[in-house]
Amino acid sequence: GFASTDNLSPDSLAAVAHRAVEIARASAQAKKADIVLASETKIIDTWVSPFKIDPFSTSVEQNLDLLLRADAEARSVKGITLVEASLHMRRVRQIFLSTEGSAIDQTRVVTGAGIETYSFQNSDIQKRSYPNSFRGQYQLKGYELLDEIRLVETARHIAEEAVALHQAEQCPQGKRSVILESSQLGLQIHESIGHPIELDRVLGMEANYAGTSFLTLDKLRNLRYGSEIVNVVADARLEHGPGLGTFAYDDEGVPAQRTDIIKDGQFTGYLSSRETAAAIGENRSNGTMRADGWNRIPLIRMTNISLLPGTWSLDDLIASTDDGILMETNRSWSIDDRRYHFQFGCELGWEIKNGKKVRMLKNPSYSGITTEFWNSCDAICDQNHWTLWGTPNCGKGQPSQTMGTGHGAAPARFRNVTVGIAYA
Repeated sequence: GFASTDNLSPDSLAAVAHRAVEIARASAQAKKADIVLASETKIIDTWVSPFKIDPFSTSVEQNLDLLLRADAEARSVKGITLVEASLHMRRVRQIFLSTEGSAIDQTRVVTGAGIETYSFQNSDIQKRSYPNSFRGQYQLKGYELLDEIRLVETARHIAEEAVALHQAEQCPQGKRSVILESSQLGLQIHESIGHPIELDRVLGMEANYAGTSFLTLDKLRNLRYGSEIVNVVADARLEHGPGLGTFAYDDEGVPAQRTDIIKDGQFTGYLSSRETAAAIGENRSNGTMRADGWNRIPLIRMTNISLLPGTWSLDDLIASTDDGILMETNRSWSIDDRRYHFQFGCELGWEIKNGKKVRMLKNPSYSGITTEFWNSCDAICDQNHWTLWGTPNCGKGQPSQTMGTGHGAAPARFRNVTVGIAYA
Protein backbone atom coordinates (compact mmCIF):
# COMPACT_ATOMS: atom_id res chain seq x y z
CA GLY A 1 0.00 0.00 0.00
CA PHE A 2 1.22 3.51 -0.83
CA ALA A 3 -0.07 6.87 0.40
CA SER A 4 1.53 10.30 0.62
CA THR A 5 1.05 13.76 2.08
CA ASP A 6 2.88 17.08 2.27
CA ASN A 7 1.32 17.83 5.67
CA LEU A 8 3.90 16.78 8.25
CA SER A 9 1.78 17.33 11.35
CA PRO A 10 1.55 14.31 13.68
CA ASP A 11 -2.16 13.79 12.95
CA SER A 12 -1.58 13.92 9.19
CA LEU A 13 1.33 11.47 9.34
CA ALA A 14 -0.73 9.03 11.39
CA ALA A 15 -3.62 9.34 8.93
CA VAL A 16 -1.47 8.74 5.84
CA ALA A 17 0.15 5.69 7.44
CA HIS A 18 -3.32 4.33 8.22
CA ARG A 19 -4.38 4.94 4.62
CA ALA A 20 -1.36 3.02 3.27
CA VAL A 21 -2.25 0.05 5.46
CA GLU A 22 -5.87 0.18 4.27
CA ILE A 23 -4.75 0.17 0.64
CA ALA A 24 -2.42 -2.78 1.30
CA ARG A 25 -5.24 -4.77 2.92
CA ALA A 26 -7.57 -4.02 0.00
CA SER A 27 -4.91 -4.96 -2.55
CA ALA A 28 -4.26 -8.23 -0.72
CA GLN A 29 -7.72 -9.42 -1.71
CA ALA A 30 -6.44 -9.83 -5.29
CA LYS A 31 -2.92 -11.09 -4.60
CA LYS A 32 -1.58 -14.12 -6.45
CA ALA A 33 1.14 -14.89 -3.89
CA ASP A 34 2.59 -13.51 -0.69
CA ILE A 35 5.15 -10.73 -1.07
CA VAL A 36 8.54 -11.53 0.37
CA LEU A 37 11.04 -8.70 0.64
CA ALA A 38 14.73 -9.51 0.31
CA SER A 39 16.45 -8.81 3.58
CA GLU A 40 18.55 -5.70 4.06
CA THR A 41 20.71 -4.55 6.95
CA LYS A 42 19.98 -1.53 9.13
CA ILE A 43 21.85 1.56 7.87
CA ILE A 44 22.48 4.88 9.63
CA ASP A 45 24.20 7.32 7.29
CA THR A 46 24.41 10.85 5.91
CA TRP A 47 25.68 11.29 2.33
CA VAL A 48 26.15 14.34 0.08
CA SER A 49 27.25 14.00 -3.54
CA PRO A 50 30.63 15.67 -4.12
CA PHE A 51 31.00 18.93 -6.04
CA LYS A 52 33.65 21.63 -6.40
CA ILE A 53 31.45 24.70 -6.92
CA ASP A 54 28.03 24.95 -5.32
CA PRO A 55 25.75 25.87 -8.25
CA PHE A 56 23.48 27.76 -5.87
CA SER A 57 26.35 30.07 -4.92
CA THR A 58 26.13 31.62 -8.39
CA SER A 59 23.92 34.59 -9.23
CA VAL A 60 21.04 34.79 -11.68
CA GLU A 61 22.94 37.51 -13.52
CA GLN A 62 26.02 35.29 -13.90
CA ASN A 63 23.96 32.45 -15.31
CA LEU A 64 22.02 34.65 -17.72
CA ASP A 65 25.25 36.21 -18.93
CA LEU A 66 26.65 32.75 -19.73
CA LEU A 67 23.56 31.72 -21.67
CA LEU A 68 23.29 35.02 -23.55
CA ARG A 69 26.94 34.92 -24.59
CA ALA A 70 26.51 31.38 -25.94
CA ASP A 71 23.34 32.48 -27.71
CA ALA A 72 25.09 35.48 -29.27
CA GLU A 73 27.98 33.35 -30.53
CA ALA A 74 25.59 30.95 -32.24
CA ARG A 75 23.32 33.65 -33.70
CA SER A 76 26.32 35.44 -35.18
CA VAL A 77 26.52 32.65 -37.78
CA LYS A 78 24.69 33.61 -40.98
CA GLY A 79 21.80 31.24 -41.65
CA ILE A 80 20.93 30.46 -38.03
CA THR A 81 17.21 30.89 -37.36
CA LEU A 82 16.76 29.88 -33.74
CA VAL A 83 18.98 29.20 -30.74
CA GLU A 84 17.99 27.66 -27.42
CA ALA A 85 20.44 27.63 -24.52
CA SER A 86 19.56 26.20 -21.13
CA LEU A 87 21.02 25.75 -17.66
CA HIS A 88 19.65 23.43 -14.99
CA MET A 89 20.65 23.18 -11.34
CA ARG A 90 19.01 20.97 -8.78
CA ARG A 91 19.57 19.97 -5.16
CA VAL A 92 17.45 17.15 -3.72
CA ARG A 93 17.58 16.04 -0.10
CA GLN A 94 15.90 12.77 0.85
CA ILE A 95 15.45 11.31 4.31
CA PHE A 96 14.69 7.58 4.41
CA LEU A 97 13.35 5.96 7.58
CA SER A 98 12.33 2.31 7.76
CA THR A 99 10.75 0.00 10.32
CA GLU A 100 13.97 -2.01 10.08
CA GLY A 101 15.76 0.85 11.81
CA SER A 102 17.47 2.53 8.86
CA ALA A 103 17.86 6.30 8.90
CA ILE A 104 19.49 7.67 5.74
CA ASP A 105 19.93 11.38 4.94
CA GLN A 106 21.01 11.74 1.30
CA THR A 107 21.58 14.89 -0.78
CA ARG A 108 22.32 14.94 -4.51
CA VAL A 109 23.40 18.01 -6.52
CA VAL A 110 22.85 17.94 -10.29
CA THR A 111 23.97 20.46 -12.91
CA GLY A 112 23.13 20.45 -16.61
CA ALA A 113 23.54 22.76 -19.59
CA GLY A 114 23.33 22.73 -23.36
CA ILE A 115 22.70 24.67 -26.55
CA GLU A 116 20.61 23.81 -29.60
CA THR A 117 20.94 25.67 -32.91
CA TYR A 118 18.43 25.56 -35.77
CA SER A 119 18.69 26.61 -39.38
CA PHE A 120 15.52 26.92 -41.52
CA GLN A 121 15.84 27.02 -45.31
CA ASN A 122 12.61 26.67 -47.28
CA SER A 123 11.02 23.42 -46.03
CA ASP A 124 14.28 22.04 -44.61
CA ILE A 125 15.11 22.35 -40.91
CA GLN A 126 18.54 21.32 -39.69
CA LYS A 127 19.66 21.21 -36.08
CA ARG A 128 22.91 20.82 -34.18
CA SER A 129 23.13 20.42 -30.41
CA TYR A 130 25.94 20.53 -27.87
CA PRO A 131 27.11 18.71 -25.81
CA ASN A 132 24.10 16.50 -26.53
CA SER A 133 20.57 16.88 -27.81
CA PHE A 134 17.54 17.26 -25.57
CA ARG A 135 19.02 19.88 -23.23
CA GLY A 136 22.70 18.95 -23.25
CA GLN A 137 24.86 17.21 -20.67
CA TYR A 138 23.76 16.52 -17.09
CA GLN A 139 25.92 15.12 -14.31
CA LEU A 140 26.08 14.73 -10.55
CA LYS A 141 28.38 17.73 -10.27
CA GLY A 142 28.40 21.36 -9.31
CA TYR A 143 28.94 24.46 -11.41
CA GLU A 144 32.35 23.13 -12.47
CA LEU A 145 30.52 21.21 -15.21
CA LEU A 146 30.01 24.53 -17.03
CA ASP A 147 33.77 25.09 -17.16
CA GLU A 148 34.27 21.57 -18.53
CA ILE A 149 31.79 21.69 -21.41
CA ARG A 150 32.79 25.21 -22.63
CA LEU A 151 29.39 26.22 -23.93
CA VAL A 152 30.32 29.68 -25.22
CA GLU A 153 33.52 28.52 -26.92
CA THR A 154 31.71 25.76 -28.85
CA ALA A 155 28.49 27.57 -29.80
CA ARG A 156 29.74 29.07 -33.08
CA HIS A 157 31.14 25.76 -34.39
CA ILE A 158 27.89 23.94 -33.67
CA ALA A 159 25.88 26.67 -35.40
CA GLU A 160 28.14 26.50 -38.47
CA GLU A 161 27.50 22.77 -38.73
CA ALA A 162 23.72 23.33 -38.60
CA VAL A 163 23.92 25.73 -41.56
CA ALA A 164 26.33 23.52 -43.48
CA LEU A 165 23.95 20.56 -43.25
CA HIS A 166 21.67 22.23 -45.83
CA GLN A 167 24.36 21.76 -48.46
CA ALA A 168 25.17 18.20 -47.43
CA GLU A 169 24.03 15.13 -49.33
CA GLN A 170 21.16 13.02 -48.02
CA CYS A 171 22.24 9.93 -46.10
CA PRO A 172 22.28 6.99 -48.55
CA GLN A 173 20.09 3.93 -48.04
CA GLY A 174 21.35 0.39 -47.72
CA LYS A 175 23.60 -1.73 -45.53
CA ARG A 176 26.70 -0.05 -44.14
CA SER A 177 29.09 -0.16 -41.25
CA VAL A 178 27.98 2.42 -38.69
CA ILE A 179 30.13 4.17 -36.09
CA LEU A 180 28.06 5.77 -33.33
CA GLU A 181 29.66 8.57 -31.34
CA SER A 182 29.28 8.20 -27.60
CA SER A 183 26.17 10.30 -26.88
CA GLN A 184 24.12 8.51 -29.55
CA LEU A 185 25.44 5.18 -28.30
CA GLY A 186 24.34 6.22 -24.81
CA LEU A 187 20.74 6.55 -26.01
CA GLN A 188 21.02 3.25 -27.87
CA ILE A 189 22.04 1.64 -24.57
CA HIS A 190 19.18 3.37 -22.76
CA GLU A 191 16.47 2.16 -25.13
CA SER A 192 17.67 -1.29 -26.19
CA ILE A 193 19.40 -2.47 -23.00
CA GLY A 194 18.36 -0.25 -20.08
CA HIS A 195 14.59 -0.48 -20.39
CA PRO A 196 14.29 -4.19 -21.24
CA ILE A 197 16.36 -5.21 -18.18
CA GLU A 198 13.91 -3.54 -15.76
CA LEU A 199 12.55 -6.59 -13.95
CA ASP A 200 9.12 -5.11 -13.28
CA ARG A 201 8.61 -4.85 -17.07
CA VAL A 202 9.76 -8.44 -17.50
CA LEU A 203 7.33 -9.70 -14.85
CA GLY A 204 4.41 -7.68 -16.23
CA MET A 205 4.16 -5.45 -13.16
CA GLU A 206 4.78 -2.24 -15.13
CA ALA A 207 3.68 -1.87 -18.74
CA ASN A 208 1.52 1.27 -18.88
CA TYR A 209 4.05 3.83 -20.05
CA ALA A 210 6.29 2.06 -22.53
CA GLY A 211 5.47 -1.63 -22.66
CA THR A 212 7.13 -4.78 -21.39
CA SER A 213 10.37 -6.55 -22.42
CA PHE A 214 11.60 -9.24 -24.78
CA LEU A 215 14.01 -10.40 -22.03
CA THR A 216 11.83 -13.11 -20.48
CA LEU A 217 13.26 -14.96 -17.48
CA ASP A 218 14.34 -17.97 -19.53
CA LYS A 219 16.85 -15.75 -21.36
CA LEU A 220 18.90 -14.97 -18.24
CA ARG A 221 22.39 -16.47 -18.72
CA ASN A 222 21.13 -18.17 -21.90
CA LEU A 223 20.96 -15.30 -24.41
CA ARG A 224 23.83 -14.10 -26.58
CA TYR A 225 22.93 -10.39 -26.29
CA GLY A 226 25.98 -9.05 -28.12
CA SER A 227 29.39 -9.87 -29.50
CA GLU A 228 32.17 -10.99 -27.16
CA ILE A 229 33.53 -7.45 -26.78
CA VAL A 230 30.20 -6.13 -25.45
CA ASN A 231 30.29 -5.69 -21.66
CA VAL A 232 27.55 -3.65 -19.96
CA VAL A 233 27.17 -2.87 -16.26
CA ALA A 234 24.54 -1.22 -14.07
CA ASP A 235 26.58 0.80 -11.61
CA ALA A 236 25.17 3.36 -9.17
CA ARG A 237 28.40 3.71 -7.20
CA LEU A 238 30.31 6.97 -7.13
CA GLU A 239 33.39 5.05 -8.33
CA HIS A 240 31.71 4.61 -11.71
CA GLY A 241 31.40 8.34 -12.19
CA PRO A 242 29.14 11.36 -11.55
CA GLY A 243 26.14 10.05 -13.47
CA LEU A 244 22.47 10.84 -13.00
CA GLY A 245 22.14 7.23 -11.89
CA THR A 246 24.73 7.69 -9.14
CA PHE A 247 23.62 7.66 -5.50
CA ALA A 248 24.52 6.13 -2.15
CA TYR A 249 21.21 4.35 -1.44
CA ASP A 250 18.05 3.67 -3.41
CA ASP A 251 14.52 4.40 -2.14
CA GLU A 252 14.31 1.05 -0.35
CA GLY A 253 17.44 1.78 1.66
CA VAL A 254 19.62 -0.57 -0.43
CA PRO A 255 23.24 0.54 -0.97
CA ALA A 256 24.43 1.42 -4.48
CA GLN A 257 25.94 -1.53 -6.33
CA ARG A 258 27.52 -2.66 -9.58
CA THR A 259 25.79 -5.47 -11.49
CA ASP A 260 27.01 -7.17 -14.66
CA ILE A 261 24.23 -6.92 -17.25
CA ILE A 262 26.11 -8.27 -20.27
CA LYS A 263 29.39 -10.11 -19.76
CA ASP A 264 31.46 -10.98 -22.84
CA GLY A 265 28.26 -10.72 -24.88
CA GLN A 266 26.19 -12.99 -22.59
CA PHE A 267 23.06 -11.67 -20.86
CA THR A 268 23.73 -11.97 -17.12
CA GLY A 269 21.55 -9.62 -15.09
CA TYR A 270 18.39 -7.55 -14.53
CA LEU A 271 17.61 -4.45 -12.49
CA SER A 272 15.74 -5.64 -9.41
CA SER A 273 14.02 -4.58 -6.19
CA ARG A 274 13.58 -6.16 -2.78
CA GLU A 275 10.23 -7.53 -3.97
CA THR A 276 11.42 -8.93 -7.31
CA ALA A 277 14.91 -10.26 -6.46
CA ALA A 278 13.60 -13.75 -5.65
CA ALA A 279 12.15 -14.09 -9.16
CA ILE A 280 15.70 -14.32 -10.56
CA GLY A 281 17.09 -16.45 -7.78
CA GLU A 282 18.76 -13.62 -5.88
CA ASN A 283 18.57 -13.09 -2.13
CA ARG A 284 19.23 -9.35 -2.37
CA SER A 285 18.04 -6.42 -4.44
CA ASN A 286 20.68 -4.74 -6.59
CA GLY A 287 19.39 -1.35 -5.47
CA THR A 288 17.48 0.31 -8.30
CA MET A 289 14.19 1.50 -6.74
CA ARG A 290 13.64 5.25 -7.11
CA ALA A 291 10.75 7.71 -7.13
CA ASP A 292 10.84 11.18 -8.65
CA GLY A 293 9.09 12.78 -5.67
CA TRP A 294 7.46 12.27 -2.28
CA ASN A 295 4.04 11.62 -3.84
CA ARG A 296 5.11 8.82 -6.20
CA ILE A 297 5.71 5.16 -5.47
CA PRO A 298 9.29 3.95 -6.09
CA LEU A 299 9.81 1.96 -9.30
CA ILE A 300 12.71 -0.03 -10.72
CA ARG A 301 14.73 2.57 -12.59
CA MET A 302 17.97 2.55 -14.53
CA THR A 303 21.07 3.59 -12.62
CA ASN A 304 24.17 4.15 -14.77
CA ILE A 305 23.83 1.56 -17.55
CA SER A 306 27.20 1.72 -19.29
CA LEU A 307 29.08 0.00 -22.07
CA LEU A 308 32.61 -0.61 -20.84
CA PRO A 309 35.38 0.84 -23.04
CA GLY A 310 37.39 -1.18 -25.55
CA THR A 311 40.87 -0.70 -26.97
CA TRP A 312 40.55 1.45 -30.11
CA SER A 313 41.32 5.09 -30.75
CA LEU A 314 38.68 6.87 -32.82
CA ASP A 315 41.22 7.73 -35.52
CA ASP A 316 42.23 4.07 -35.87
CA LEU A 317 38.59 2.97 -35.89
CA ILE A 318 37.79 5.32 -38.77
CA ALA A 319 40.99 4.35 -40.60
CA SER A 320 40.01 0.67 -40.46
CA THR A 321 36.53 1.30 -41.91
CA ASP A 322 36.31 0.91 -45.68
CA ASP A 323 32.67 1.89 -46.23
CA GLY A 324 30.68 3.35 -43.37
CA ILE A 325 28.90 6.27 -41.77
CA LEU A 326 29.82 8.04 -38.52
CA MET A 327 26.63 9.30 -36.87
CA GLU A 328 26.53 12.02 -34.23
CA THR A 329 23.95 13.32 -31.73
CA ASN A 330 20.43 11.95 -31.48
CA ARG A 331 17.60 13.60 -33.38
CA SER A 332 14.78 11.06 -33.04
CA TRP A 333 14.11 7.56 -31.74
CA SER A 334 11.47 4.89 -32.03
CA ILE A 335 11.37 1.43 -30.47
CA ASP A 336 8.61 -1.14 -30.06
CA ASP A 337 6.91 -1.92 -26.76
CA ARG A 338 9.13 -4.97 -26.14
CA ARG A 339 12.36 -3.05 -26.91
CA TYR A 340 13.31 -5.27 -29.84
CA HIS A 341 12.83 -3.38 -33.13
CA PHE A 342 14.22 0.16 -33.27
CA GLN A 343 14.95 3.12 -35.52
CA PHE A 344 17.13 6.13 -34.63
CA GLY A 345 17.80 9.37 -36.45
CA CYS A 346 20.86 11.54 -35.85
CA GLU A 347 21.67 15.19 -36.45
CA LEU A 348 24.82 14.73 -38.52
CA GLY A 349 26.66 12.01 -40.39
CA TRP A 350 30.07 11.64 -42.00
CA GLU A 351 30.55 9.23 -44.87
CA ILE A 352 33.69 7.12 -44.53
CA LYS A 353 35.43 5.71 -47.59
CA ASN A 354 38.71 3.79 -47.47
CA GLY A 355 39.40 4.88 -43.92
CA LYS A 356 38.74 8.61 -44.38
CA LYS A 357 35.83 10.95 -43.67
CA VAL A 358 34.96 12.20 -47.17
CA ARG A 359 31.74 14.18 -46.87
CA MET A 360 29.08 15.44 -44.47
CA LEU A 361 25.65 13.75 -44.65
CA LYS A 362 22.33 15.15 -43.51
CA ASN A 363 19.41 13.26 -41.98
CA PRO A 364 21.35 10.10 -41.12
CA SER A 365 19.39 7.22 -39.61
CA TYR A 366 19.75 3.54 -38.83
CA SER A 367 17.46 0.71 -37.75
CA GLY A 368 17.72 -2.85 -36.54
CA ILE A 369 16.82 -5.60 -34.11
CA THR A 370 18.31 -5.30 -30.64
CA THR A 371 20.25 -8.56 -30.39
CA GLU A 372 21.33 -8.57 -34.04
CA PHE A 373 22.62 -5.02 -33.65
CA TRP A 374 24.66 -5.67 -30.50
CA ASN A 375 26.07 -8.88 -31.98
CA SER A 376 27.33 -6.85 -34.95
CA CYS A 377 29.57 -4.71 -32.71
CA ASP A 378 33.21 -5.39 -33.68
CA ALA A 379 35.10 -2.42 -32.21
CA ILE A 380 34.77 -0.09 -29.18
CA CYS A 381 36.97 2.92 -28.47
CA ASP A 382 39.06 3.16 -25.31
CA GLN A 383 38.70 4.99 -22.00
CA ASN A 384 40.06 8.22 -23.49
CA HIS A 385 36.90 8.47 -25.61
CA TRP A 386 34.48 7.29 -22.88
CA THR A 387 31.89 9.73 -21.50
CA LEU A 388 29.24 9.23 -18.82
CA TRP A 389 26.20 10.93 -20.36
CA GLY A 390 23.21 12.12 -18.37
CA THR A 391 19.64 11.47 -19.52
CA PRO A 392 17.44 13.77 -17.39
CA ASN A 393 14.07 12.90 -18.92
CA CYS A 394 13.49 9.13 -18.67
CA GLY A 395 9.77 8.53 -18.33
CA LYS A 396 8.06 5.57 -16.67
CA GLY A 397 4.96 4.69 -14.72
CA GLN A 398 1.40 5.91 -14.47
CA PRO A 399 1.08 8.57 -13.11
CA SER A 400 4.19 9.40 -15.07
CA GLN A 401 7.52 9.78 -13.32
CA THR A 402 10.61 11.43 -14.80
CA MET A 403 14.00 10.19 -13.65
CA GLY A 404 17.63 10.92 -14.45
CA THR A 405 19.77 8.03 -15.68
CA GLY A 406 23.40 7.73 -16.75
CA HIS A 407 24.99 5.96 -19.72
CA GLY A 408 28.72 5.62 -20.20
CA ALA A 409 29.93 4.92 -23.72
CA ALA A 410 32.81 5.36 -26.15
CA PRO A 411 32.34 5.40 -29.94
CA ALA A 412 31.75 1.93 -31.35
CA ARG A 413 31.38 0.28 -34.76
CA PHE A 414 28.55 -1.96 -35.90
CA ARG A 415 28.66 -3.95 -39.14
CA ASN A 416 26.02 -4.47 -41.84
CA VAL A 417 23.43 -2.04 -40.40
CA THR A 418 20.41 -0.74 -42.34
CA VAL A 419 20.82 3.04 -42.82
CA GLY A 420 19.02 5.95 -44.42
CA ILE A 421 15.39 4.88 -44.08
CA ALA A 422 13.93 7.28 -41.49
CA TYR A 423 14.07 10.52 -43.48
CA ALA A 424 13.96 9.13 -47.01
